[in-house]
Amino acid sequence: MERFVVTAPPARNRSKTALYVTPLDRVTEFGGELHEDGGKLFCTSCNVVLNHVRKSAISDHLKSKTHTKRKAEFEEQNVRKKQTASLQCNHTVQTEKVSVIQDFVTMCLEANIPLEKADHPAVRAFLSRHVKNEGSIPKSDQLRRAYLPDGYENENQLLNSQDC
Repeated sequence: MERFVVTAPPARNRSKTALYVTPLDRVTEFGGELHEDGGKLFCTSCNVVLNHVRKSAISDHLKSKTHTKRKAEFEEQNVRKKQTASLQCNHTVQTEKVSVIQDFVTMCLEANIPLEKADHPAVRAFLSRHVKNEGSIPKSDQLRRAYLPDGYENENQLLNSQDC
């Protein structure tokens, strides 16, 4: 008799939500476009809270025009920030290089070392081992033309200030 018992079909009003899905699961599923913070799922470029339970809500947001527009703006801002950071980095490296060269010329002047000694192979080998950028100290002719006048002016100012 038990074989012929008719059971009721499953209830159709059951929700189609994923019960055990966390925001971190959705982040790993959708990649770098989303991030989780404080148990909530955010779109990185739009900075909007998304419902992590419904996958369709997330995919609809990622396909929307506003998301694509904001994503393009977000990427453009990131490129601009990277370019600005690299320019600032190059500027600091350049000023550091000039400072090292001026210190080298000043050291040579104060120790009465001719600038031609900077061309000696042993000095070049020493500089390449101990200076970060081995080509940062130029040859003696460029030192004389570009950096010696600065050293000369600095020494003159020091002498004039001591005379007063």
